[in-house]
Amino acid sequence: MMNGRNSELNQNDETTMTRTAQQYLTFQLAGECYGVAILKVQEIRGWETVREIPNTPDYIRGALNLRGSVVPIIDLRARFGMPLVEYSPLTVVIVLCLKDDNGERHTMGIVADEVSDVLDVNPQEIRSAPNLGTQIDMRYMQGMHVRGDTMTMLLDVDKLLNPNEFEAVAGTV
Repeated sequence: MMNGRNSELNQNDETTMTRTAQQYLTFQLAGECYGVAILKVQEIRGWETVREIPNTPDYIRGALNLRGSVVPIIDLRARFGMPLVEYSPLTVVIVLCLKDDNGERHTMGIVADEVSDVLDVNPQEIRSAPNLGTQIDMRYMQGMHVRGDTMTMLLDVDKLLNPNEFEAVAGTV
């Protein structure tokens, strides 16, 4: 009976750890490490030409037809005001699934220089995002994670990629 109870306690401990630990897909952008909640990631694709859409902000590269859905593609370098570079074989589009204030799902893609890894983070390891003088608007930051020499800026993609802002784009393709 004791073994059954210990086993039950161990399962509860593992469940608690699973609920508290969060995973982030990390990627590189202009030599800096960023992360997005893995639960928001739908897929990762290599760069491919997108359909340009006139009269959109410069950071919207265009849209892709992803299995019948029109997906706006946002270049994070342009969104953050960083110098633009030519896309390379390592350039990826991270397709994200977001929900707006009404609970509706929206799919958008972000262009990143390259994907790095999946990072396991306990919530207590997330530090407030200080004003580091980077070109990213701090309101788009969920926080910072530091492990060893690596500092990862954790993005709040719901704020960064406000789906309501991009509704007009999806309707024009």
